[in-house]
Amino acid sequence: MNLPTQTVPVELDDGSTIYVKVDGPPGRRDVAGGGLGETKTFERVTSSIENIVKAIAKPVNAAKPTKASVTFGLELEVQQGALIAALAKGTGKTSVEITLEWAKGDGD
Repeated sequence: MNLPTQTVPVELDDGSTIYVKVDGPPGRRDVAGGGLGETKTFERVTSSIENIVKAIAKPVNAAKPTKASVTFGLELEVQQGALIAALAKGTGKTSVEITLEWAKGDGD
């Protein structure tokens, strides 16, 4: 099912604004026609990324590999008026792709 795509203004921590294309909830758009709406914050997205990285790093660090790499993707969506990040399916499209790398000596 294709969700309606919209472009939303997003304020970063430094006060600058970026514009992000996101999928909205099924059958609904925050703004008629999918245009620019109220400015969102990126805080929930960055908080989600931080929590995901911590959850991934713990078992990787416990395994103590000589080298490890983890890549995951996030889709950005607007739900209940807020910009959120959702883990993307391996074959799905992503809005943000993050690669984490560890090498022996990088904080043992």
